[in-house]
Amino acid sequence: MNIHWLLVIAAYLLGSIPFGLLIVKALGGDDIRSAGSGNIGAANVVRNAGWLAGTLTLLLDAGKGYLAVWLAGHYAHGSGRWMVAAAVAAVAGHIFPVWLRFKGGKGVATTLGAFLHISAGAVAAAGVLWLLMVLFWRYSSLGSIVAAASLPALVYLFYAPRHAPPTYMVAGTVVVSLLVLAKHQANIRRLIAGTENRLGSRR
Repeated sequence: MNIHWLLVIAAYLLGSIPFGLLIVKALGGDDIRSAGSGNIGAANVVRNAGWLAGTLTLLLDAGKGYLAVWLAGHYAHGSGRWMVAAAVAAVAGHIFPVWLRFKGGKGVATTLGAFLHISAGAVAAAGVLWLLMVLFWRYSSLGSIVAAASLPALVYLFYAPRHAPPTYMVAGTVVVSLLVLAKHQANIRRLIAGTENRLGSRR
């Protein structure tokens, strides 16, 4: 098998590590999937297991995305095509982890980590949008939705300033954005209904 495809498989396996679940259990908590929204991501971990567990989850979920893309860039000699393929695979791994019967998290932190190595400017701008949403409305999900929806445009602007990025970069970013948004369908419905859980509150 071509080593590049091995890198994509490795990216999926890295992305599929359920750090939120593992961290909460390591700290003596119950299965995070049975608490709050049932999500293994940082926001649900913060609400139900505290800021320490949530911060570790956020950093490790982002870190696995970054590592997946870094490995692809290193062993594929800086190929943007394989780096974005690794980004898609890592996010897909987090959302559809083989270890959890393909029922994982929403992929926000992993997306930001993966694209940090591809376009740090786009990730910084997406992070600012997320922070603004959270500061003004205290909805982590709203920040995540806005950041994910804006990522393709931000990568287009920041990946190669004054030049259009390659088609594969645009396509890969759109795929990741759609994956993350699809996982937030329930959040979108609750935001519209006014029943979404605010950051810092407990169910």
